[in-house]
Amino acid sequence: MKATIQNRLRRAKRRIERRLDGAREDRGKPMFGAASLRVELADKVRAIGAGGIGLVHRLAQETGLVEAIDRRLHLLKIHRPYHESDHVLNLAYNAMCEGVRLEDIELRRNDEVFLDALGVERIPDPTTEGDFCRRFAEGDVRALMYAIDDARLAVWARQPKKFFDRATIDMDGTLVITTGECKQGMDISYKGTWGYHPLLVSLAETGEVLRLVNRSGNRPSHEGAADEADEAIALCRKAGFRQIVLRGDTAFSQSARLDAWDADGATFYFGYKALANLENIADGLPKTAWRKILRPPRYEIQTDPRQKPENVKQRIVRLREFEVLRLKDEDYAEFEYQPGECEQPYRMVALRKNIAHEKGQQWLFDEIRYFFYITNDWAIDAENVVFEANARCDQENLIAQLAGGVRALSAPVDNLLSNWAYMVMTALAWNLKAWWALWLPENGRWRQKHQAEKRTVLRMEFRTFLNAFIKIPCQILRAGRTLTYRVLSYNPHLPVFFRLATVLRC
Repeated sequence: MKATIQNRLRRAKRRIERRLDGAREDRGKPMFGAASLRVELADKVRAIGAGGIGLVHRLAQETGLVEAIDRRLHLLKIHRPYHESDHVLNLAYNAMCEGVRLEDIELRRNDEVFLDALGVERIPDPTTEGDFCRRFAEGDVRALMYAIDDARLAVWARQPKKFFDRATIDMDGTLVITTGECKQGMDISYKGTWGYHPLLVSLAETGEVLRLVNRSGNRPSHEGAADEADEAIALCRKAGFRQIVLRGDTAFSQSARLDAWDADGATFYFGYKALANLENIADGLPKTAWRKILRPPRYEIQTDPRQKPENVKQRIVRLREFEVLRLKDEDYAEFEYQPGECEQPYRMVALRKNIAHEKGQQWLFDEIRYFFYITNDWAIDAENVVFEANARCDQENLIAQLAGGVRALSAPVDNLLSNWAYMVMTALAWNLKAWWALWLPENGRWRQKHQAEKRTVLRMEFRTFLNAFIKIPCQILRAGRTLTYRVLSYNPHLPVFFRLATVLRC
């Protein structure tokens, strides 16, 4: 980052700090007061609100994503005027600019400054994008995911050695509900809703979407998951990860594949269905085999502990005498178990939960419930096997981000394959967010600070990321072959923004 930019950022930070220092002063009048207002249309000054889109586009070029898409994906016989990469990036950038549906592309298509900011003459309109989605066959969607993998490998290759210590691959299914009645491939789910049931395979360390496969709404969660996990394992092996870990809930503990994954050197932690024979084995274990589980606190208190407020929900539940379940304690034990489709035994950890049934202030009875976890890891403590399997639940946050933040888990087109293609192209916006963080260097005298910034961006919610790095007002200047983004306002994340701009040679 240039010294002049650093100095300007420091001055902007000092100015805002001075304004915020007087927050407790009594001004004698409301802060939100009336002021004279005049609205004009700018003539020479040209600016956009989503100034971060320029760095996103530069990142897509630097990672080789644009070239990889055009090399692997062939849907258009004649490129007049758009290439396959233009369509894919248009949908991803629509999500980056808070587009909720295909029709929102029309706003940016008619924004002359936005087009200049990307250095393009025009972008595809919403109907053209819908037609592009309908051109996809299953092999074409796979080709697109392989193109994204090419760019992903280029991003991973820039990471330090510690990054390749472990790759944790999480798997889960989710429901995409649609009110349409004519969407081919839709069906009724186990919850009674109509729509699709996509499978998500992700990398826990970065939150990246490795595989996203659309399926009919009535398909089971685990269908096709083993094959997608094998592809994810091969990708991580190619990248150079030294340990591969698979995680999933009870639907993904596919006995027929456990031996193959174990022979391949992958470690797995899966929930396992509480079968009657497993519960009988757990009941027959001696009392000395069971130990209390000690779960770590959800978070560490950074300041002085404060008194907890009244639990209003609990008070109402007791007052109205609703029947509730309360966890009293948890115990765990372990034993060897060989599933019917396996040729060798594995480590089975049983978690026994003592649950009290209460109604109002009265205790009704206690219930014992068993949860089982299967693994081929014989080294760690059985308690940590439970924690490893439970850590997969963090993928639920990723699914929530893809559904509510990126809006990738939706079905705006007319059939299963076209909606699958839409999901993959829109979810690319989330991967670009992760690559934004991973592209940041973390060396030099400020290594620890830069590592913390990288972790912060990786863990950001999508909307927070957009507010911090994309929704930056910029004046757009074009002179010859140079395109200049002039940042017009300050926010605390601009030092990271300019560090990435420096690395991308902007």
